[in-house]
Amino acid sequence: MSQLESIIWHVLGYAAMPVIFLFGFIAVSIGCLLLLNWMGVETVDTDA
Repeated sequence: MSQLESIIWHVLGYAAMPVIFLFGFIAVSIGCLLLLNWMGVETVDTDA
């Protein structure tokens, strides 16, 4: 493997982990919101 290929694979490897964590967090958040919406959970009124 050439030096350029090695650099490219290292950059891709180090960039992949934060992207996976970010999209995983977004997916779990959306899933939880959809589940709460499906269950009919209402928001709490904090103005009272």
